[in-house]
Amino acid sequence: MKNILFVTSECVPFVKTGGLADVCGSLPKAFDKSEYDIRVILPNYHAIKEEWRNQMETVYYFQMDNRIYVGIKTLVLDGIRYYFVDNEQYFGGLVPYYDMFQDLERFAYFSKAVLSALPLIGFRPDIIHCHDWQSSLVPVYLNTVFQGDPFFRGIRTVFTIHNIRFQGTWDVGHIQWVSGLPWECFEPGRLVSPYQDTSIPKNSWNCSMMRGGLVYSDYITTVSNSYAGEIQTANFGDGLDDILRWRRERLWGILNGLDYDEWNPAKDKKIYKTYSVKSFRERKKVNKTELQKELKLKENPDVLTLGIVSRLTDQKGLDIVNIIMDELCSREINLIVLGTGAEYYENMFRYYQSKYPDKVSARIMYSDDLAHKIYAGVDALLVPSAFEPCGLTQLISLRYGTVPIVHAVGGLRDTVEPYNEFEETGTGFVFNEYTAWALMDRINHASWLYYNHKDRWDNLVERGMKKDFSWKESSKIYQDLYSRM
Repeated sequence: MKNILFVTSECVPFVKTGGLADVCGSLPKAFDKSEYDIRVILPNYHAIKEEWRNQMETVYYFQMDNRIYVGIKTLVLDGIRYYFVDNEQYFGGLVPYYDMFQDLERFAYFSKAVLSALPLIGFRPDIIHCHDWQSSLVPVYLNTVFQGDPFFRGIRTVFTIHNIRFQGTWDVGHIQWVSGLPWECFEPGRLVSPYQDTSIPKNSWNCSMMRGGLVYSDYITTVSNSYAGEIQTANFGDGLDDILRWRRERLWGILNGLDYDEWNPAKDKKIYKTYSVKSFRERKKVNKTELQKELKLKENPDVLTLGIVSRLTDQKGLDIVNIIMDELCSREINLIVLGTGAEYYENMFRYYQSKYPDKVSARIMYSDDLAHKIYAGVDALLVPSAFEPCGLTQLISLRYGTVPIVHAVGGLRDTVEPYNEFEETGTGFVFNEYTAWALMDRINHASWLYYNHKDRWDNLVERGMKKDFSWKESSKIYQDLYSRM
């Protein structure tokens, strides 16, 4: 039996702000429970719903460093044991994340509390699998502060980069103060870039918590093979490409999977009418018409309807969407948008909804129920991201028979096969150059196929629905990695 501990800042169904929560909620369930005891630990946010909080039991509580309270609560769900680090001072707010200055202290506390709790809760992991910068100090503490304790010797670590842009970055002075790590950790080449200008005071040096995770972990993974290559370059590495090139033999790109129980159009109770690869030709139209009715668009099952389900940020390619919006709305095309994010993009979509009320519906909100309906009801999904480590929306769209239109980066490149009209292959429309006109060209191609060759369009949909992006294959690669360790 291999003991694995996932350390994460979010996990479905307890708390979610992005794809990290989906991965940490679904990946542990993909392993054979007779061979792997995989447990998950995350903060006990006040934002976690009462239905879950009421099921938690207290395992232990203690004073870390003889002064800071740590409580550990637990519950079992779907055969997985979850632990929750309890501290009202750090996790008592209404949202999981505050601002970076406060979050650095909160997640430094979280990382140290995870290790401090392990000898007390009756679980010694063989491998600690850390996810994103919020848990990146776990390998650092393990290999420095905790190495004097025999309990921790031999525990190995994996660190997964879900999005390298978010690193937990501040100056050395602040991060050393909130973490209490020895000063040796802040020498150039560790939590600090090896190219740091040492002529300025050390307290002012730029420091990255994520860099610490990359330096001190035994292995590094990221969420697609293409992204693993991209982040070793200056364009995509966000200042960490040097350490990733140095550790490239310990860097694995493992594609994220999708929870095929949660996302299944044949059983989805959140959509208007269930369907499968055999029945989508008739039943998907029902979902489109009902969606149009709910969103107060003109009801027309034959009009090409595009969707965007996304955080509304620069990363997601919305700058190039903005450039083509007027041209897009001059065509026989509808657009449905769901998401929240930067105020500029929220207002941008509100503006286009007011300008083209019969063609554009913008729901500036988070709604899981509506997201399911959109995936089932639209014909194509726009994912024109400037960069995309893996992406789950294109995987969901393929599962739901919705054709993805994507930029060829990261996981989008690895999961969407470009449509070839001569060979009748492919699962979506892919553009290589990050420009508005390249995106518009792919939308035009999709529109031409949809309106002039509906049989070919349906075959394209069918090929996408038959693809398997469940965790089955990816979990095998993780098993191989764990076995090597």
